[in-house]
Amino acid sequence: MIAEINHHGQQFRVDLSKPIDLSVPLAPGEGHVRAWYVGPVEMEPVRNGDTVYAIKAGAPVNFRNVHFNPHGHGTHTESVGHITPNVEPVGDLLKRYFFTAQLISVRPEERRAPDGKVDTVITLEQLRNAIDEKPPEAVVLRTLPNSTDKASRNWSGANATYLQSTAAAWLRSIGVRHLLLDLPSVDREEDGGVLAAHHAFWDFPNTIDLTRTITEMIVVPDAARDGRYLLELQLPHFINDAAPSRPVLYAML
Repeated sequence: MIAEINHHGQQFRVDLSKPIDLSVPLAPGEGHVRAWYVGPVEMEPVRNGDTVYAIKAGAPVNFRNVHFNPHGHGTHTESVGHITPNVEPVGDLLKRYFFTAQLISVRPEERRAPDGKVDTVITLEQLRNAIDEKPPEAVVLRTLPNSTDKASRNWSGANATYLQSTAAAWLRSIGVRHLLLDLPSVDREEDGGVLAAHHAFWDFPNTIDLTRTITEMIVVPDAARDGRYLLELQLPHFINDAAPSRPVLYAML
C-alpha cells in the first residue's frame, strides 16, 4: 500500500503496509515497563455481589476494570498540561495525526550533576550534529545502547538519561513540534521539581503551547535505520494531561 504525499513543498512516498510500531504494550502484572514508583498495571473483572464478570467464571462476557497511570505505565504522550495549573487535555490537542519525522540515535554523555552523581545526558551539541538542516516536525530519539529491556524495565530510582534543557529549547527554536524518546522523561528523575527540559520545550510559563507534545517510553527496533520517516501519532481522546499512545513510523521510499 504505497501513498504519495505532498507536504510543505516536499514530495515523498511511504509504504503504509510496513508500519514500525514504537509503543510498549500496556499489560497487567510484573515484567512490564513502568516508572515513578507506580505498581504494575491492574486489570480485574468487575464484581457485583457473587457475580464475577469473566467468561472463565461463568459470565457471558469479559468485563474488566483497568487501573494504570499514563505517565508511569508504558508509552504515553503528554501536553503542556503536565506542568500547568490547568490540565490541558492532550486528547483535544492534535488536529492532524501524520507528521514528517527524523529518527536519530544518540549515545548519551556523562556529566557530573550538582549533587555529585554522574548522570548520562543528551546534549545540545549531539542534537545539532544529528538533525537535518531542514528540521522535521517530529524528532524520534533512540538512545544507545539500544538494550532489549527497554520494554520491560522498571525505571524507578534508576537516574535515567535525560535531555539538557538547552537541547530542548533548541528543538523548539528550530520548529520541532513533537518529541519522542525511549526514556521515562525528558528531565532528570530527581531535579527538585524544576523540570527544566519540559519547561524549555513548551516555553512555559511564557506561553501555554497547545501545539507541541512529548512522548516518552517508546521503543525503537534495531532494524529501523536513522533517517526520515512519516510519523503517525495516535492516542485516545483522554481529557487528561497525558494519555497512552501508539506512535508508528513509516519509512520514506
